[in-house]
Amino acid sequence: MNLDDLPLRAYTPVPSVRRPQTHVARASVPAVDVHNHLGRWLGDGDWLIPDVPALLDLLDAVGVATVVNLDGRWDAELDANLARYDRAYPGRFVTFCHLDWTALHRPDPTGALIAQLGRARDAGARGVKVWKDLGLGVTDADGVRVLPDDPRLADVFAAAGELGLPVLIHTADPLAFFAPLDVRNERLEELAQHPDWWFGAPGHPSFDRLMRALEGVVAGAPGTTFIGAHVGCAAEDLGWVDGMLRRYPNFHIDLGGRLAELGRRPRATRRLILDHPDRVLFGSDAFPATREAYEVYWRFLETEDECFAYAPGSPVPPQGRWDISAIGLPPEVLTQVYATNADRLLSR
Repeated sequence: MNLDDLPLRAYTPVPSVRRPQTHVARASVPAVDVHNHLGRWLGDGDWLIPDVPALLDLLDAVGVATVVNLDGRWDAELDANLARYDRAYPGRFVTFCHLDWTALHRPDPTGALIAQLGRARDAGARGVKVWKDLGLGVTDADGVRVLPDDPRLADVFAAAGELGLPVLIHTADPLAFFAPLDVRNERLEELAQHPDWWFGAPGHPSFDRLMRALEGVVAGAPGTTFIGAHVGCAAEDLGWVDGMLRRYPNFHIDLGGRLAELGRRPRATRRLILDHPDRVLFGSDAFPATREAYEVYWRFLETEDECFAYAPGSPVPPQGRWDISAIGLPPEVLTQVYATNADRLLSR
């Protein structure tokens, strides 16, 4: 083989280090997956889960008691999600609504958005999902980009707390998605496959500006429970996440979709969770969910294995070309992360 002609996409090395390979088939306690997608919003109009009983069989097999469905949207779509999941299988699913940001194009957007929250709560929504389009896409009637800390939204986030609705908020993507698209970008292969995930072009707010917006939202609504999606939207900056958790008792984080980032800093990740065991929630962001996706989370959280794939079965790791190491949380902390923290927040 002429190595000079070997393209990077064809290079799939296998680690030669010999190490334990622990298989964890079920969570140590029945888990709540607070970050998943079951609706039609991300499925081009089709349900992401065509066979709900088959999903329940999988959840039973891997030890997941309840899944939070972040795809409720609003009005008729919210009703459809509630009927398909929450009402059909009580206790197994909890649906969060979205806000229809087109209200920002009409008079009194603040009042209209608060009214949306009230209708969603009355219909059966148990929380609110705020996606990254708020900050990276949503505009107002004048065509101006609207960030989460926009003054028109302050009373909306406060109203969510008054209505007992926790807000799971996704404000920014990984740092590399805002970095120059060049040979130094560690997620270049991923961005080549998903060019619409890159926000480094002029006109987009920076990662740091979005983080300031997130902090402004959390600080401005102390009576509202916030769950920062994807490790507080800053899995590569655990110092910032730690600061948020220390400054704001209403701020929490989920672990969804960030094993690649957390697993290459296992000691810092473990320290963060042990310092804030009541503020960290398990979430997978694995959709459609698979046994393998859940098992790698159990392995990461429960064992002390080193140097293993965060996406088993993928010849090229999707988030970056590295392996991860586990963090071996104590049993009492696992119980909090898997279940009791989520139970507490969702019961409000």
